[in-house]
Amino acid sequence: MLELIQITNDPDFARRCDDLGGFRLFVDLERLGKAERQAGRNTFISAHALDDVARIKRVLRRSKLMVRVNPLHEGTAREVAAVLERGADLLMLPMFMRGEEVRRFAALVAGRAPIVPLLETASALDCLDDWIATPGLAELYVGLNDLHLSLGHRFMFEPLALGLVDRVAQAARRHGLAFGFGGIARMNEGQVSGHDVLAEHLRLGSGSVILSRTFHRPEDSLPFEDAVAALREAERELALRDAAQVEADRVRVAAKIVQVAASLPQPR
Repeated sequence: MLELIQITNDPDFARRCDDLGGFRLFVDLERLGKAERQAGRNTFISAHALDDVARIKRVLRRSKLMVRVNPLHEGTAREVAAVLERGADLLMLPMFMRGEEVRRFAALVAGRAPIVPLLETASALDCLDDWIATPGLAELYVGLNDLHLSLGHRFMFEPLALGLVDRVAQAARRHGLAFGFGGIARMNEGQVSGHDVLAEHLRLGSGSVILSRTFHRPEDSLPFEDAVAALREAERELALRDAAQVEADRVRVAAKIVQVAASLPQPR
């Protein structure tokens, strides 16, 4: 069963996720360089604060809490200490370019919590073999939104269609690391449907996925819990496919991604 990662600083909503089981909660403290990097794009910049870490941790009974800190900078040691003091179970490192950054971050964490490197730059992908064996890593997560921009692609799922995510999944398996990628919409929504994205998670042996911003809509007639139930039902059905069906779905989803990408403007 995929672990569903929910980004939130709302304790009541975090408690609802925790009650469902199979969730990881995610507090997002990344700020440095993010506004400049995502200027002019329809992307979300978190307003989470350090004290949200403790607020979310207090309501969790079954779920782990992951905190995304800032990219490596002069204040990283203090930031790591602060989030661990407030109860973070896993630390996510974003926007690194080189293996040395991952190793320095691991040295600062010093085994106090598992590390999740967020692979979201072309440079980090190019030097994957240089940092994937860093002690302290627990999971390799591919951030498709920033990665596709870094690669000059038009559509966030292009790295999936081009086999780049396959390469990362295979490397993670070789090193005994858990692996996850991207975000997922509700099953019947999205330019590439959540159902099709879920099919690719199962094909690749992914263990986790971030629920998209559109997955939880308080004003929607379909409650969040029902949307999660629909995902779980689709997950059970997709797990029953034989090898030929899995491959046919891979080809079909890749073609859909290429079609969507061709309809979009070239990145500037």
